Amino acid sequence: MKQMDVLDKKLLLIVSNEKFVSIISAGDIQRAIIKKVDLDTQISTILREQIRVASPNDTMQAIEKLMLSFRMEFCPVVSDDNDLMDVHFWEDIFKNTKPKPVFQFDLPVVVMAGGFGTRLKPLTNVVPKPLIPIGEGTMLEEIFSRFNGHGVNDFFLSVNYKASLIKFYLNELDLPYNIQFVKEEEPRGTAGSLSLLKGKIDNTFFVTNCDIIIDQDYSDILKYHRDNKNELTIIAALKHYQIPYGTLETGDNGELLEIKEKPDQSVWINTGMYILEPNLINEIPEKGFFHITELIGNLKKENRKIGVYPVSEGSWMDTGEWQEYDKTVKRLMDK
Repeated sequence: MKQMDVLDKKLLLIVSNEKFVSIISAGDIQRAIIKKVDLDTQISTILREQIRVASPNDTMQAIEKLMLSFRMEFCPVVSDDNDLMDVHFWEDIFKNTKPKPVFQFDLPVVVMAGGFGTRLKPLTNVVPKPLIPIGEGTMLEEIFSRFNGHGVNDFFLSVNYKASLIKFYLNELDLPYNIQFVKEEEPRGTAGSLSLLKGKIDNTFFVTNCDIIIDQDYSDILKYHRDNKNELTIIAALKHYQIPYGTLETGDNGELLEIKEKPDQSVWINTGMYILEPNLINEIPEKGFFHITELIGNLKKENRKIGVYPVSEGSWMDTGEWQEYDKTVKRLMDK
C-alpha cells in the first residue's frame, strides 16, 4: 500500500527473476485487511488465481476493449513463457478519462460544512472552509464532482459559519446538482445537524466532512456496506508513523524481552467519511452537541452492525490544516 501511494497507483505488477508473476490491486489488499490478514503477510498469499493479461498476438483494439470492460488501470502483455513484453496504461490510451466505477448509484450525500476552520486561520476569517480553493474550484466542488462521477445528484449541506457566503457562491455557480441547505442555529458537533434531515432522507446515505477527499471507488465502499448489512460504515485510512525512540518490551519483573530502534507503527485513522442507514437519523438528538463518535458508541453498546472499510494513507486527502492542505493541492495539480 505504501508503494501504491508513492506511485499514486492502485495496481502493481508482481515480477520475480525477471518473469511476470501476477498483479495486485488496492482491492486485493483491502479485502485481505477486512478478513483480518496481518499487514506483515507476504503478498503471495493474497494474489488472485485468475488475472487478465494480453498476449503479444492481441490487437490494440482487443486490448482497449479488455481494459474498458474490466476497468483496468493498466494491461500487461505477457508471453507464453511469462516474459513481460509490454504494459499499456489507461491514461496513455484513454487520455483524460478515468475508469468508470464498478456501478453507478444515486444516493444522498450529506456534507458537513458548518465548521469554523480554526486550523486554517487567518484565511478562514474571511473564506469559510468549504470554499477553500482546490485546483480550479473549491473543496465543495471537488467533493460534488467525485460523487457525481458515481451517479450522485442529491447533496445536503449542513452549514453554520458564513452560511450565507457559501449559499451565495454555490447559487452563482448554478451547478447541475440538487443542493439543499440545512442550517445549524448553533454548533451541533460532527453529527448533531443530521437531526435536521428527519423526513428528508429515506435511503442509505453518505456523510463526509467538507475538508477531506477519499480517492477511492465509492461503489466498492457501498458494496461492502450492503454486503455486510451494516447500519453504519466508517471509512478508515492506514496511517504510518515512525516512533523517534527505541521502544522496549518487558516481561515479568521488568525483564527485557525485546528492543526496537525507531519502529514504524501503523494505525487506522477515522477519515471523516461514513455510510449510514436512514433509521439512524431518528437516533440523533434534536438539540445539543452530538458527535458521530457518540452515535457509534451507542450502536456498539447495542451490538449493532458497524463496519470499517480500509483505504491507504495516500487515498485520504485532508485539507483541514495547512501542511496537509498544501500536499493535497500539489497532488491534485500534478494529476
